[in-house]
Amino acid sequence: MTSQPVTARIADGVASIAAADWDACAGSGNPFVSHAFLSILEASGSATAETGWQPLPIVVDGADGRPAAIAPAYAKSHSQGEYVFDHGWADAWERAGGRYYPKLQIAVPFTPVPGPRLLARDPAMAAALIGAIEAVTDQNRLSSAHVTFLDERELPLFEAAGWLIREGTQFHWKNDGYASFEDFLAALSSRKRKAIRKERAAALDGLTVRHLTGDEITEAHWDAFWDFYQDTGSRKWGRPYLTRDFFSMLGAAMSDKVLLMLAERDGQPIAGALNLIGADTLYGRYWGCREDVPFLHFELCYYQAIDAAIARGLARVEAGAQGEHKLARGYAPVTTWSAHYVPDAGFRRAVADYLVRERETVRHEQEFLGEMTPFRRGG
Repeated sequence: MTSQPVTARIADGVASIAAADWDACAGSGNPFVSHAFLSILEASGSATAETGWQPLPIVVDGADGRPAAIAPAYAKSHSQGEYVFDHGWADAWERAGGRYYPKLQIAVPFTPVPGPRLLARDPAMAAALIGAIEAVTDQNRLSSAHVTFLDERELPLFEAAGWLIREGTQFHWKNDGYASFEDFLAALSSRKRKAIRKERAAALDGLTVRHLTGDEITEAHWDAFWDFYQDTGSRKWGRPYLTRDFFSMLGAAMSDKVLLMLAERDGQPIAGALNLIGADTLYGRYWGCREDVPFLHFELCYYQAIDAAIARGLARVEAGAQGEHKLARGYAPVTTWSAHYVPDAGFRRAVADYLVRERETVRHEQEFLGEMTPFRRGG
């Protein structure tokens, strides 16, 4: 921690902090931790106390009176929409007579995208922010605090503070300087190249794909995508996490960061994929359709994303959580990280023991999955 005492405060939502002050801490590389994105989640009714995501940003102010560091924190009354699953921890704690919820979650709601969680205008204040998170947890007698999908560069700070570290796996595509999609295919084995070409031809038969961004995206496009999103959400989660207003607000405030891909038949959208554009990464977020077309999910979410990343000179495509089927499409396993503060000594030991076993399993799985990538061996 810092050598000087610091004072932290809990703000009344993201919107209560000036956008310029927030973004001075968050930077411009990752759109999901921007003031615009997080305040849209609030204003749209998507991340609120009523949905189990009460926004309570933790702020450490600098000597100039402006925020020097901010944690995008939420009081959670459940474990939905996090993608780092702790339901078993909650069950164990409550069977032992404890109260797991509310817990403190430092995250981007509904968004399994790695990125900074200690948003610091003054990097020296990042460690102090961890102390502030611990103090909020202790003073409110919360069961735990969880920082999910954190930037790997933040790990040493959490390790130094004694937090428990958890590993997970996602599948990301890396741009090795490819000039075109065909250039990327040339790096794959012959069998995989043929399979991907066959998938793309089948998916695009009779369809046209449009890439829309900025003012090209209209409310009619958002209406169509909302239908797609609702269909996917109702099948995956029971109910969609985001409201219809979220998409209109996203288009109004962040259209330059949005890449909406629509597959059309005879001029009518039948499927869509929503991406956000970062400084060096294309982030695939949501997908849906109203027609069941073979391989169209792979086309819109993976292959079109690779096309777009190459065209924009981006270094990576991050296509969301889970999905071993991404391996055959050129996406490789990478490690994701989360950090966990558990004040109760007995509960902490139990969680720590579990994480040791889980970490070994994750690493073995990654070694196995790494051998299954479609790239030419030695090439």
